[in-house]
Amino acid sequence: MALNLKRESSQRTFYESCINPDKIKFCTGGLYSSVPDCLLPNIFFVTSVMIYLVSLTYKCLQRGWMLFLLILCFVIVAPATAVAAPATTAIKPIEVQVSLGNEANELKFVPNNLEFVAGKMYKLVLNNPSPQKHYFTAKDFADAIWTQKVQAGKVEVKGAIHEMELLPEGVAEWVFVPMKKGNYTLRCPIPGHTEAGMTGTIAIAQQ
Repeated sequence: MALNLKRESSQRTFYESCINPDKIKFCTGGLYSSVPDCLLPNIFFVTSVMIYLVSLTYKCLQRGWMLFLLILCFVIVAPATAVAAPATTAIKPIEVQVSLGNEANELKFVPNNLEFVAGKMYKLVLNNPSPQKHYFTAKDFADAIWTQKVQAGKVEVKGAIHEMELLPEGVAEWVFVPMKKGNYTLRCPIPGHTEAGMTGTIAIAQQ
């Protein structure tokens, strides 16, 4: 009988420790719950392990996503660079020669009607055999093409070009790809030259 009472008393103490909030308070995010003394060390250990595992998993996933993005960028950019480079270097441009004036000092382009096809690469060789300077001005045409470079002697210029000035005996090479079909005007804007007939037309046809 004494044994039974002791066991009953022991069980009552255990249950009281479970339901009495004054016994132990375990804090998780500001919320408290009643926990027996015997389970407290285990709960702290398990919680610490869980927090560590969650943190480790997050770091692995974060690094994994970064690695994935780097691989994805390499897969997309590298082939594009490898393919795009030969497009401008391996293709031999079609050469077209234009004279700005002539040795007789006539104010005209020779030839004064130029035709190009969109998508093909050209090298427009400009030369000035006349005793005075001239301009090759075709701004709308320049906006309708993609310029790879303009080379004059040992100087190479890259970027958008709208007009070129050639001094006597000057030579320049304009490498470009026509992009937009249409008809464009060509002229030399030096006062009196356009009026004297130093004009021309440039046509870009669809491929």
